[in-house]
Amino acid sequence: MKKIFLLFSLFLVFFLPLSIFAQEEVSQLPEEEILEGKITQVLEEKETEDMGGKQLYQKLEILITKGSLRDEAIIVEVGRLPTIGVPKYQKGNEIILSYSQDFEGNDVFYITDFIRRKPLIWLFLIFALLAVVVGQWRGASSLLGMGLSFLVIFKFILPSIYAGHDPIFIAIAGSLLIIPITFYLSHGLNKKTTVAVIATFISLVITGILSKIFVGTAKLSGYASEEAGFLQAAKEGAINIGGLLLAGIIIGVLGVLDDITVAQAAVVQQLKKANPRISSGKLFLQAMNVGQDHIASMVNTLVLVYAGASLPLLLLFIDSPRPFGEVINYEIIAEEIVRILVGSIGLILAVPITTFLASNVSFKTD
Repeated sequence: MKKIFLLFSLFLVFFLPLSIFAQEEVSQLPEEEILEGKITQVLEEKETEDMGGKQLYQKLEILITKGSLRDEAIIVEVGRLPTIGVPKYQKGNEIILSYSQDFEGNDVFYITDFIRRKPLIWLFLIFALLAVVVGQWRGASSLLGMGLSFLVIFKFILPSIYAGHDPIFIAIAGSLLIIPITFYLSHGLNKKTTVAVIATFISLVITGILSKIFVGTAKLSGYASEEAGFLQAAKEGAINIGGLLLAGIIIGVLGVLDDITVAQAAVVQQLKKANPRISSGKLFLQAMNVGQDHIASMVNTLVLVYAGASLPLLLLFIDSPRPFGEVINYEIIAEEIVRILVGSIGLILAVPITTFLASNVSFKTD
């Protein structure tokens, strides 16, 4: 039975990224088509001078591998116009192109990006293989839980929010699906996991309430990122961008709560097994000694994760002539501060909540 489950989980997890990366043979808009191609030859390469300084110019021969022009060879010039961060293309590079026609009916091609699907899939397969080899049964079941979480996100949460439903309600409803699925698959159907599930629910509700309060009092609109503005324009106001910010905070904290609540419940379980006669009060205090280490490490981890993700943004303010009090007042900075602090508060509270629940549960039958 375990072997069948292992094979099923591996199939689901390996099939999932392939289905996500899979695209239609031709992705066509009324005036633009997205093509894929491979650079077969660099016909010309030189540096050009303009008002912005030196820039690389390349003339490339490209074989179209996907789209209405498949198997045709085209010539594309890169670097004719002043552009920041023009990459240097080489023979064999797989690229994405935008194909349209000008007012005179002439074909117009622009290279928009590299094709990155293959390395991403290989990286995921390495991750999945190591999870199974090192984690064995638990690793395989956690992969299955991760796959089901992706299904909930891509098939329920994102489509529902995109359709205009309340992002906060959808995020909470999605969490109610994700938490028991991932927890029980990863950690087994037992009292320890049940305590972690309940503690995670409680901590998530508290995090949601705090997010709602401080996003409102800090007057955060959710428009700090360019993506939010593009999304609002594309959907013509159908999406609640402020609610989307709250939903992002809730889902982001959910992943970290898994680690903190399960680990703390496991600590209480082991202390109880080591000393079955210990009182609930003393068990709580001893487990909290370990929980304090969890709090210190997880809060520090959360801060570093957010700082790493926002590193380009933080670099923009390193030489700012504005005082610190003014810099943190910008919405793009204040949004990250609220995200970090609200998430950290949720994690901190998850430790005593989990410890209290687990200290009052008998683990004798587990």
